[in-house]
Amino acid sequence: MTRKTDKFLLDFEKPIFELESKLDELRQIDAPDVDLSAEINALSLRIEDLRKSIYGSLTRWQRVQIARHPLRPYTNDYIHALTEGFVELHGDRCYGDDPAIVSGFAALRGSQYGYRDHTVLILGHQKGRDTKNRRYRRFGMPNPEGYRKARRHMELAAKFGKPIICLLDTPGAYPGMEAEERGQAEAIARNLFVMARLPVPIIVVVIGEGASGGALGIGVGDQMLMLENAWYSVISPESCSSILWRSWDYKEEAARALKLSAADLTGIGIVDQIIQEPLGGAHHDPNATYDLVGQAICDTLKDLTQLPKDALLSQRVERLDRIGEFSVTA
Repeated sequence: MTRKTDKFLLDFEKPIFELESKLDELRQIDAPDVDLSAEINALSLRIEDLRKSIYGSLTRWQRVQIARHPLRPYTNDYIHALTEGFVELHGDRCYGDDPAIVSGFAALRGSQYGYRDHTVLILGHQKGRDTKNRRYRRFGMPNPEGYRKARRHMELAAKFGKPIICLLDTPGAYPGMEAEERGQAEAIARNLFVMARLPVPIIVVVIGEGASGGALGIGVGDQMLMLENAWYSVISPESCSSILWRSWDYKEEAARALKLSAADLTGIGIVDQIIQEPLGGAHHDPNATYDLVGQAICDTLKDLTQLPKDALLSQRVERLDRIGEFSVTA
């Protein structure tokens, strides 16, 4: 588990950080004649109990904050950890390339998870780590050419019978005027239509933020997996608060009302499986997170690749039809 600095500290993590600081001070005391082991052990146990208490009862808004943590693994991190020989493909053959979406073919390292190594198309949103990269990738908010690039590559994967893995982590589609001028809505809608009909397994994994059509544009599949502290919703809590209350001050209430957590979405059939995260979030132990995600993907692929194409497509449509079901009583 990595130790955070106060630079990336979330508000609700401050009590843990304060105790960890005291523990560091105790360990640095140079007093050969004084045995501090009992105090150190007691404080270590207290920190562990506090950590379990805080992370075991997170609110929806706190999970949103963890999903946005700047040290959280992004799409490229998962690609490098779970595949080898990744060949990134660029361009939509219409307008240009979009660095907000990374897409390409690679060999999935499946043997370590009890699944054969298999070539897959893997794609997802990429936010960027530093200021320069975040501007370059627009914080993971795709333009229409990003969705058209993804669609072109998914159709290529279907042509060669390769499974598709989509990693979602975006605050939304890019809202700029140029994106609307180039057909943002059409590009997303076309992807929904195409992904519903592709005759290969499609696994969607929400690894961070899954906001609005920006996520849905590459988010139609046979199974949706979701990390424990990720979120997925038609709108961000801040935007919802701004619309309903004319202020961002009610974002916590909005997060509760939106029911955007993995547990909420599993309960209503949108998410099929929750992938547990290391205590404190994926950024506390990225390697453990990669293993958990890799195992979940391979287990799901095992089941999906055994289905005939007709059954695969039929189940996909049935799954989509079930979402949003409701009953009306007199």
